[in-house]
Amino acid sequence: MPLDQELNEDYGEKEMSFLDHLEELRWHIIRSLIAIAIFMVLGFVFVDFVFNQILLAPASKDFATWKGLCALGEAIGKPQLCIDDIKLELQSRYMTGQFTITIVSGLIIGLVMAFPYVAWEMWRFISPGLKRGERKGSRGIVAAISLLFAAGISFGYYVIAPLMVYFMVSYQLSPMIRNEFDITSYVSTLVTLVLGSGLLFQLPVVVYFLSKIGMLTPQFLRKYRKHSIVVLLIIAAIITPPDPLSQTLIFIPLYLLFEVSILISARVQKKRLKAEELERLEEEKARASKS
Repeated sequence: MPLDQELNEDYGEKEMSFLDHLEELRWHIIRSLIAIAIFMVLGFVFVDFVFNQILLAPASKDFATWKGLCALGEAIGKPQLCIDDIKLELQSRYMTGQFTITIVSGLIIGLVMAFPYVAWEMWRFISPGLKRGERKGSRGIVAAISLLFAAGISFGYYVIAPLMVYFMVSYQLSPMIRNEFDITSYVSTLVTLVLGSGLLFQLPVVVYFLSKIGMLTPQFLRKYRKHSIVVLLIIAAIITPPDPLSQTLIFIPLYLLFEVSILISARVQKKRLKAEELERLEEEKARASKS
């Protein structure tokens, strides 16, 4: 059997030139951009709802997070968890400020809503370069990426964002300084926190692929577990008000994410070493049969 035919059967796809790959990538990107544009249009149509009920919601005392914390505080005898009000004052200091925020609001909805489809398009481009066994082992990866992104977005929006907004609004260096924030600054901070959280929750996926190619091991992750705990505690302290409960709400999910990544890395390494051992035994058997 010719070598190129053997390779094609192994990968299960026809051989393509570099230009063919570029053309394929171009169409995946175009379809992804079309999906983002469609959801952007929906964001523009419902811009009032997006801005007032989604983007401004974490700065309201009636937000679900604050209601939940207040109920928890009443249950455990910590009435200080109930807040009276969030005195957020927003201004638009630039002539194009509010129009820019309208565009940004639509873009945010487009990116978030189209993310699963974009991930699927990128996977369709990458998967033909994998062997059949690798594709089989990576089955469900798009669903995992989408679910982790949704979990990260939810965590960032319902936990990190409201705590961060409350802390920044309440923080005062001097009574002579009045907190008045620009709408662009508020929205960019909120979007950075929420989308950053969504990307941070992709850690298990990144660990999975790095472990699959042998660049990352569970031993390495366990070795630096204590360092990771310190880093996560610092992150929790920076982005939350200075109270232990808020910091714990941030720290626990991030730490669980790290521990899950270790388990994933260990499982992948076990399968990879087993496959390498089987391949070695087959090579020895083949050499023995020839001799």
